[in-house]
Amino acid sequence: MLLSLPTSLSEAQRSLAEGAVPVGGATLVWALWQRDGFPEQAMSLRELPEATLIGRQALGAAVLLHQVDDRVPEVLRRAASTVGTGAVRRTATVGGNIVGSTLRCLLPAALVLDARATVLDRDGTYETDLGEVVAKRPLLLALRWNDPVASGYYKAPGEAGGPPPLVVATAVHAGDDGRHRLLVAVRDGYDVVSATADCRTGAGQALRDLDRTGLGSLPTPAREAVRREVTGILDGPADR
Repeated sequence: MLLSLPTSLSEAQRSLAEGAVPVGGATLVWALWQRDGFPEQAMSLRELPEATLIGRQALGAAVLLHQVDDRVPEVLRRAASTVGTGAVRRTATVGGNIVGSTLRCLLPAALVLDARATVLDRDGTYETDLGEVVAKRPLLLALRWNDPVASGYYKAPGEAGGPPPLVVATAVHAGDDGRHRLLVAVRDGYDVVSATADCRTGAGQALRDLDRTGLGSLPTPAREAVRREVTGILDGPADR
């Protein structure tokens, strides 16, 4: 297998055109390759500046999960810190988790940040939403978002090899008009549901509004977790 390490977008685009298979940490595909055979060409973005950035409003797809630190909002940092084991986090990448994994542990956090994705195809780069990233699985370069006022993250205890544990991610954003809105995303099993509510009138009204969205049909344990997290982020301190 020939592995290319592009250092520019033009090099990455050329590798894609030549049929190179994108890989991150290869934690999800290595066993499959050993069973089914390795591709002739693969491509890693770990030398591409656009895919390795870390900041308060951006995160590159080639960043390893253990590198996601307090430069990003709390909800994203905590999501990354709970993926797998330490060994997995030192190998797995942001892009591999969101695009390649069925668990998509970072997706709820990215959704409540209202993140947009920069992706690359054979025609160049473009920006899209996370729905397209999940559905079409393009080559993800980076996520970008506006810094939230506050954010929170809850992951229920889980057992190795068991079903995916419940995840509730929350974030409060300030609009251009000064009004605050609450974003909530829940991973229940393999499904991720998200919703938005106005939070000017407090947690009680926000929860009633959320109950009228897809979150209202979640199982009772998930709805109780949403209630706790929403109450905590709206009634508690910022930047938690």
